[in-house]
Amino acid sequence: MKTRRDIFQAIADPTRRAIIALVALQAMTPNAIAEHFDTTRQAISKHLQILTECELVRQKQQGREIYYQLVIDKMKEIDKWLNQFREIWEARFSQLDEVLVSLKTRKNEQ
Repeated sequence: MKTRRDIFQAIADPTRRAIIALVALQAMTPNAIAEHFDTTRQAISKHLQILTECELVRQKQQGREIYYQLVIDKMKEIDKWLNQFREIWEARFSQLDEVLVSLKTRKNEQ
């Protein structure tokens, strides 16, 4: 039984994050992607396979070439998950601001 890959496992790898950044700019062939890395073409193909299984990239056939392009909706899924933590951080920074203002006010009153 094959387990479904998780998008967060996919983006945990720095090479895959770099591939995502490349194809976010423009659709690219596997060879064009591989030129940006000091690794084998086979290793890049494996990374592309994982990203495709996670639906972070999709293949598009143009003539004899296969191009990989970013699936923006999956990136939105990651952003949505991160947003809940962004809201927590912003609330904590706001609380910290209030504490700092309070401490500064007390210091000025002394």
